Amino acid sequence: MALIVGTDIGGTFTDVVGYDTEKRSLHFGKGLTDYGDLVNGVFDCLSQIEIDPAAVSVLKHGTTQVINILLERKGARTALVTTKGFRDVLEIGRASRPLPFDLTYRRDPPLVERALRFEVNERIDAKGQVLQPLDMEDLERICRRLEDERVEAVAVSFLNAYVTPSHEDGAAAFIRARLPHVYVTTGAEHSREWFEFERSSTAAANAYVGPRASHYVQRLETRLDEAGFDGRLLIMGSHGGVLSVRRAREQPVALVESGPIGGCIGATAYADALGLDRMVAFDMGGTTAKCALIEKGSFEIQPTYYIGGYEHGLPLRTPVLDIVEVGTGGGSIAYVDRQEHLHVGPRSAGSNPGPVCFRRGGNEPTVTDANVVLGRIGSGAFLSGSLSLDRDAAVAALMGKVGTPLGFAAAAEDQVARGVLALANAQMGTAIKEVTVERGKDIRDFTLFVFGGGGPLHGVELARELGIRRVVVPPEPGNFSALGMLFAPARIDEIRTVRLDVTGGADDEAQGLAGPLADMEAHASAALLRDFEAEAVAFERQAEMRYKGQRHTIRVAVDARDSFDRLRQAFLTTYAHRYGRADADAPVELIGLRVTAIAAAPAPDLRAMHRAARPGGTIVRRWRDVCFNTGRLRTLVLNRYDLPPGFQEQGPAIIEEFGATTLIGPGDRFEVGQFGELQITISTAAGLPS
Repeated sequence: MALIVGTDIGGTFTDVVGYDTEKRSLHFGKGLTDYGDLVNGVFDCLSQIEIDPAAVSVLKHGTTQVINILLERKGARTALVTTKGFRDVLEIGRASRPLPFDLTYRRDPPLVERALRFEVNERIDAKGQVLQPLDMEDLERICRRLEDERVEAVAVSFLNAYVTPSHEDGAAAFIRARLPHVYVTTGAEHSREWFEFERSSTAAANAYVGPRASHYVQRLETRLDEAGFDGRLLIMGSHGGVLSVRRAREQPVALVESGPIGGCIGATAYADALGLDRMVAFDMGGTTAKCALIEKGSFEIQPTYYIGGYEHGLPLRTPVLDIVEVGTGGGSIAYVDRQEHLHVGPRSAGSNPGPVCFRRGGNEPTVTDANVVLGRIGSGAFLSGSLSLDRDAAVAALMGKVGTPLGFAAAAEDQVARGVLALANAQMGTAIKEVTVERGKDIRDFTLFVFGGGGPLHGVELARELGIRRVVVPPEPGNFSALGMLFAPARIDEIRTVRLDVTGGADDEAQGLAGPLADMEAHASAALLRDFEAEAVAFERQAEMRYKGQRHTIRVAVDARDSFDRLRQAFLTTYAHRYGRADADAPVELIGLRVTAIAAAPAPDLRAMHRAARPGGTIVRRWRDVCFNTGRLRTLVLNRYDLPPGFQEQGPAIIEEFGATTLIGPGDRFEVGQFGELQITISTAAGLPS
């Protein structure tokens, strides 16, 4: 037996999916996240589905630990060593005000306080020439200060190290030898681009999370070794591929969105199988909701990620799948402020104490509590009945904390619960609009692909409000992020600053691309071989281009044989498509190259993604009162595992399974597809915009 396992630690639940490559069978486990020891949750889920770690050949692991460390500011005591005169680059940043009319605006403070930012005498120019050698005596003095300050981690970021990192490498080696107990990282390890502020910010963040993240990965390795695991442990990266354990320890910032990425990869596999060129992947978990755009079988990768958001946050120059996230999930707390305004999130009940209906000590109503009050989640089916739900407690909390403060009568719990869900849906709908409408996309052309524990509960109502006509729910949506990791390939991204003027157009000038691209491909291939013992089977090549004088760039596919004329035309076409017009006479420049090397990975058969309908073909039909926007209706309740491919029915209906519940609105129709997916057609009679 060859087992591939995907694990995803979320804010509320920990999910595990095991795939037997010989029997083509799947096993699903789900449990509440153990914040005392995140690793425990993984082993509890493995035990739940009776998977022996010793039988696992590959384990792919996604975690929210890195982003939580950064958001909660619970990282290591960190210092920055930088070029003399650049001590305050983290504070100065881009000297911009994203919110120019907010007179109280303040950016989030740097991760490294000023007292722990040290300058060293050294200088390399923009061409890589040494202007001033690295002053080792200066560095020794700094090491003594670092020791006195009991620093746990050090980021080394020197000016122009993206061209020649020799000084950074030398300084890092010296500090490691002098202070072997300190975690050390450099800017050039993460970015070979000219963005000085972003490189320094990335190095500081990597150092800040490094000790805890490294210890976490080491603990996971140790626990697996003790359990007899001798397979390959891979960590889910933010760029849509897996990382080796070594790289995850050295570059933990590459795991900043490790958790939700798996679901987007799985959604891409379904988009390919179902022939869907335009899809919005929507993941609603216990703490947040996330969405990403998938077009023609691929998703966008953004070069910069902002911790805490663009307006106030700190930039990380690391490739991250283009995800928009809002603090609205099943555990998001509903409350009324002093001005008697209703809010939902971003505070979350998490797994401990969790929603009130879990009966684990929670006393603040959540989105999950509102769904329980409305009858949309049934206690007996949730996690196969292993976690019973208390509706009476949910009603009491909802009315006590929300209904009564807003002046509602004691018997108005349905109206209050619908109000909570309406606000939650509005917030999540804003995120979906951000990846579609705000980018010039007609949202009506897209299919909404929903997963996560809460996605199928809210997908139909979101689609109706947004004008989307088709919703797809994959099998086991509550475990889908872990399941999607099974499809994740090994992937290495190589990104460098390369400046070329492409205004000219002479074919022979384009040979300036051949050298850098070949060098980057060689580096990426060597990294794949070193980290995964695998050969690259595909390369993706892109150029960062812009009009001269512009700050921002757009990405254009590139080949080493391309002429500058072709590059320029590709830029103009892409620019016009995005912004509606392009200036054919303005000078254009290329400022960076991106090469992605991808290695083949065994992927599960989508037909094995769902549990086969039970023998005998019996479909048990039950009924219960469920509250929709139009009021309570007698609603058909089905067990998803009873439904064979081809089964069709009309709403209102509730479809229950192990980790999620799907809500079908009145008049909406659904059918079970060939891969076990639910394909829901939204009824225009139910209020869908024409």
